[in-house]
Amino acid sequence: MRRRAPFTALIAAYLVSVAGTSMSAIAIPWLVLTTTGSAAQTGVVVFAQLLPYVATQLLAAPVVDRFGLRRSLVWGNAAAAVAIALIPACYALHVLTPPVLIGLAVLVGLCRGTADCANGPLVPTTAEIGGIAMERAAGLNSGANRAALLLGAPLAGVLVTLLGPPAVVAVNAGTFAVAAIIAAIWVRVPESSTVDGLDVRRYLRDLGEGLRFARGDRLLLGIITMVAVTNLLDQGLAEVMVPVWARDEVGSATALGLIGAVGGGGAVLGSLLGTWLTPKLPRRTTFAASYVLSGAPRFAVLALSDSLALVLAAWFVAEVFSGTLNPVIHAAAYERIPPELRARVLGVLRSTAWLGLPFGALAGGYLTEAWGLHTALWVFGGAYLVTTLAPYVFPAWRELDRHPEPAPAPTPTAP
Repeated sequence: MRRRAPFTALIAAYLVSVAGTSMSAIAIPWLVLTTTGSAAQTGVVVFAQLLPYVATQLLAAPVVDRFGLRRSLVWGNAAAAVAIALIPACYALHVLTPPVLIGLAVLVGLCRGTADCANGPLVPTTAEIGGIAMERAAGLNSGANRAALLLGAPLAGVLVTLLGPPAVVAVNAGTFAVAAIIAAIWVRVPESSTVDGLDVRRYLRDLGEGLRFARGDRLLLGIITMVAVTNLLDQGLAEVMVPVWARDEVGSATALGLIGAVGGGGAVLGSLLGTWLTPKLPRRTTFAASYVLSGAPRFAVLALSDSLALVLAAWFVAEVFSGTLNPVIHAAAYERIPPELRARVLGVLRSTAWLGLPFGALAGGYLTEAWGLHTALWVFGGAYLVTTLAPYVFPAWRELDRHPEPAPAPTPTAP
């Protein structure tokens, strides 16, 4: 039990922080949408937070490696708590203008990006200490994410209606603080700080090693490309199109909470099934079928129906299949990346796979405003369907069914 305590604490801290983040993911867009009435402005604010978040996943990896994974996790969450607490504080002081909100969103993205850059490689590190299989570790980490969404989304919908968006954002600040405390006390892993030796030349060398490794693995490149495109489309759907649909068809933020809750429940179930079934089923077949069934149908249902009950049913089914994706992706990555390169390569994978997130909200906002919600849904849904057919077409995806030993780290070279 003592050997597994760091992994358990890491999952608990991740669950708490994601629950808070899922609440602010509803509260902040709703705050902008209801105060400005502009889908485009909503997309701009989400873009301002996500772009530095994604960039930090890549650029902070060499610093996180040398400063220490645990230290980076603790201080990143603590800084994020302070940064996001400034949003309701500025609102209360009547100084939360759009430029101020955008600036705070950038700061929150930088802090969260640093913390999550450390969280990713800590999953296999703490799993190895606890003797936990990589498929199970990846599935439990993904399940924590899904469970946090299940808890956070409906609570956010209720609290936004009762107390208003600023109160929900304040709760998110508290969750980051709790995550920092949990990590500081219980996530104990061997590490040493060498940040004093990280000059510009060494930083560029370390960053280049992660980029070269990711570029040289065809399966990892395929995962990056496919996830980047679908994440872009998902972000436009979740951050802009679903709130607009809820406003136009239901007229209440409670619908957002219900969609998030039902989807989160399906995703938790899917993650549990993925954790159990991934070692027993062909990864490629499971992954490919689940991706197709979890994506495009959601866009079609929103475009064709104004029934909240039908949307909730479609979201549940789609998220059950979606919950099996991350255990496959993460287990394959953990197996293929040498331990000494995990922070850098996982940072490359996460940042490039999430590169489309800021642009998804931006594109979804402007496309919805220019062409209308239904046209935007069909365009995004068609692109999603085409993208998810990739594992049936490209041979590199067959490597998902292999279980290779981690490749040796590349020999360091001067930049």
